[in-house]
Amino acid sequence: MKKRMSQIEFFIESPHQVQTDQFNKLIGTAQHTEWGRKYEYSSIYTHATFAERVPISAYEDLFPYIDRLMKGEQNLLWPSEIKWFAKSSGTTNARSKFIPVSSEALEDCHFKGGKDLMSIFVNNNPDTKVFMGKGLSIGGSYQPGSGKQDYYCGDVSAVVMKNLPIWAQFIRTPSLDIALMDKWEEKIERMARATMEENVTSILGVPTWTIVLIQRILEITGKTTILDVWPNLEVFAHGAVAFTPYRELFTKTLIPSSSMQYMEIYNASEGFFGIQDEKGIGDMLLMLDYGVFYEFVPMEELDKEFPKALTLDQVELNKNYALIISTNAGLWRYKIGDTIKFTSLSPYRIRITGRTKHFINAFGEEVVIENAETAITKACEATGAIIRNFTAAPIYMEAAGKGGHEWAVEFITPPANLRHFKEILDRTLREINSDYDAKRYKDLALQMPVVHALPEGTFHNWLKKHNKLGGQHKVPRLSNSRDLLEDILSSISLENHL
Repeated sequence: MKKRMSQIEFFIESPHQVQTDQFNKLIGTAQHTEWGRKYEYSSIYTHATFAERVPISAYEDLFPYIDRLMKGEQNLLWPSEIKWFAKSSGTTNARSKFIPVSSEALEDCHFKGGKDLMSIFVNNNPDTKVFMGKGLSIGGSYQPGSGKQDYYCGDVSAVVMKNLPIWAQFIRTPSLDIALMDKWEEKIERMARATMEENVTSILGVPTWTIVLIQRILEITGKTTILDVWPNLEVFAHGAVAFTPYRELFTKTLIPSSSMQYMEIYNASEGFFGIQDEKGIGDMLLMLDYGVFYEFVPMEELDKEFPKALTLDQVELNKNYALIISTNAGLWRYKIGDTIKFTSLSPYRIRITGRTKHFINAFGEEVVIENAETAITKACEATGAIIRNFTAAPIYMEAAGKGGHEWAVEFITPPANLRHFKEILDRTLREINSDYDAKRYKDLALQMPVVHALPEGTFHNWLKKHNKLGGQHKVPRLSNSRDLLEDILSSISLENHL
């Protein structure tokens, strides 16, 4: 771990050199693949040539190659054999995506990210006893591919768990036969009963599903907090959804301990990209030596036919960028779908601000996920509410009326006054988003939002209905259409809304 911390310090001190090295290694390794020959990688020596010659790709652009990989062809996007695919349902598209996972991506990105997470934690906490117990990881499931081809696909967490070295299996819980179950409700039950007997010292998972597991353990054991079950619990590493709306539930109710630590990570089907390296509410260090070359497209460029992508040395603070990656699994100039902003340039630290397709901009208000999560967190703090999940969509203008936003919120602890909750939500959005504020001015284009308090279990039932139960699936926070919201609202009887 000390050796690795020295390497992390090196890429912090020499970020541009490290990214150039990653770029050259990726281009050199892939030059004899079908993709590399098509774009003449053998004569690419600079990012300028790369950007001029290789187009920015969406999943649909790479799918013909991925489809052939799944049918057994090799050396298409990356030279090493591809037998594993991380399945991602996406959140705006019901069609599954299958992201190739090479042995290099596993070793040099996903595994390295997990090891670095612990290295950074131990470096910040030299007196830790985290290795005296086990790490609880909440993952997904995997399945063999269809047909005669020898490949496997599943949630990236399951792909990683299945390929972990033997030594790593001894320090984690639950056992793989439980961790990789595909029936999510049965899996939570078995996980609860298996892990409540262990000395769990760390947790890795998505906040929403971690809450479900902890609450089930407390129901079974009759304990008040999870520290009564796992007294040596030290750290929760979380990702996939923003932690801020759930922070109070964890810190005040589930794990009421001032010494408990929370670390945000940025891991996705496509790779492991960031780790919170400072204690407290911090942003994530961009990990620069994981076999990933990063580019960043300013949001105003995103819809252009030939958007200009910036390299790390060209980015600015507090500006939203669409993240573009080239990886050691053969994703080339791939538009991952996330938006980030830099909160520090020395070292390079980032914050996830949303999804390129997850926003509300029906009236020019440009509300992104970061805005929504900040506003709902403020509303919860002001009213004593705790949420389980939420989504929002526009109310389109009628012939004689104005538009607005409609929020569907499932509370664990409802606000004492839903109207006050709504007022704080609206006020905070106006404070942090000038475009929203301009449209709300004297109800010019947007009226006060509508907020529905949903019955308990609404989002769980919606995920189950769409066969999306599991750690990698999540409810889209924002949508520029009403399809999702109306699908959710149509299945329930609304009794509490404003």
